[in-house]
Amino acid sequence: MLGLDKKDTTLLAVVAVLTLLAPFILNPFPAGSAMAQFNAGYPDLMQRFVIFGIFALGFNILFGLTGYLSFGHAAFLGVGSYSAVWIFKLLTYNVIPAIALAVVIAGLFSLFIGYISLRRSGIYFSILTLAFAQMSFALAYSVLSNPKFNLTNGETGLQVYADDPQWLHRDGLPELPHLFGLSMRSTYTLDLGAWSFDFNAGYYLCAAILMVVFYLAIRIFRSPFGMMLRAVKSNQQRMNYTGLNARPYTLAAFVISGMYAGLAGGLMAAMDPLAGAERMQWTASGEVVLMTILGGTGTLIGPVLGAGFIKYFENIFSKINDNVLHQWFAFLPDGMEDFMVFIVHPFIGKGWHLTLGILFMLVVIFLPGGLVEGGQRISAWLRGGRARRERRAANKTEPAE
Repeated sequence: MLGLDKKDTTLLAVVAVLTLLAPFILNPFPAGSAMAQFNAGYPDLMQRFVIFGIFALGFNILFGLTGYLSFGHAAFLGVGSYSAVWIFKLLTYNVIPAIALAVVIAGLFSLFIGYISLRRSGIYFSILTLAFAQMSFALAYSVLSNPKFNLTNGETGLQVYADDPQWLHRDGLPELPHLFGLSMRSTYTLDLGAWSFDFNAGYYLCAAILMVVFYLAIRIFRSPFGMMLRAVKSNQQRMNYTGLNARPYTLAAFVISGMYAGLAGGLMAAMDPLAGAERMQWTASGEVVLMTILGGTGTLIGPVLGAGFIKYFENIFSKINDNVLHQWFAFLPDGMEDFMVFIVHPFIGKGWHLTLGILFMLVVIFLPGGLVEGGQRISAWLRGGRARRERRAANKTEPAE
């Protein structure tokens, strides 16, 4: 089916079902319950899950297949966002041309950076990409925001104003990003008893694009091109000795990865028409590295899982405060309740990064293959337990000699 084998078709189907049913899966607790704060089925949060899943999926094509670790991919995310917002300002709020321009500009920018950075490998490549990202951040934050040539609007961020030309915009269309008239903020709410589920147009556009780029990633992984990239990761020096020039392959992987990042940036602008220099900071580049390693480097679904994992902790656990903790430990005596709140307080709210750091450390130590390896171990354990039960049952039914 679609040129995929049975295993890859099943994986694509699983991703499709998960994205389609995400409003139900991410809202397991009733709206008014004490556990409702752990629900994640909000349109903006689901959009972030998918967008950063695309970002990490593209990064994994470079890092997971070639082993080249880039600390500058946030530059392509930011360039994609700026490109999309300029389409909104000059032409139309329709998201299709905005996303298309974001991908093209990010591809050209990554071609330029990759052509220079890939002259080196290892840590030197990583430092070069980091340097380019920081230069891009500085350009967006200050240099390109001067009054005579304001492309980025500096620390305020680029946004759409009422006096922008929008030459292709016409009356009757929404005054915010839309898909041929369908607003990206259009949401249908389904109430089922104590549960409430939101079905957002912007999320499902992102989900549809995720399915397309996930399919493309599968084809890349299984193609001869993907095999060449794995050969680069395995032993590039030996590959060079055979007379094969690895640089065109690594440059192509770098550009494809940058285009994925630009696509994610364009989608971020499509969901919220604002582009800021903070999207190009080195911390954003480090975040996508964490997502990929947490989920499983070199796997297909791992980066998507890692992105969802990190964004869940960022948006859910960062909202927990001392009042919530007191509610949780209210059953304890007063002194013990205060002590437990004191112990847990550094790990929630603004300290959620500490919790993430500990989880990341545990995953790297005990699950080097990330969340995917954890799932594989659980699956193997379950299959092994079933096999043992079947053997015991068979031994009981064998007649004695």
